[in-house]
Amino acid sequence: MKVFISQPMKDKTNEQIKEIREKLIAKAKERFGEDIEIIDSFFENAPHEAKPLWFLAKSIEMLSTADVAYFAKGWEEARGCRIENTCAIEYGITVIECYDV
Repeated sequence: MKVFISQPMKDKTNEQIKEIREKLIAKAKERFGEDIEIIDSFFENAPHEAKPLWFLAKSIEMLSTADVAYFAKGWEEARGCRIENTCAIEYGITVIECYDV
């Protein structure tokens, strides 16, 4: 099972992003078992000139391979997360919205 993580990233440090991701990964493993595959959609080494739409396009490409999409707290306030959520629903990917992580 492939799991995609969607989380707000604006105004967060890499460390904050990773911390939230780890909590969501733990929740996913708790729910689906240890042998899930996490899709690495955190682009630490993105091109310097990359614009927000570049990140979203790459994320949607990765989302297309997922069985489940986990959405972190605050997803509904983040433009990219909202788009990812709509895409997941429209294309039949199971959506789990976490409101405590």
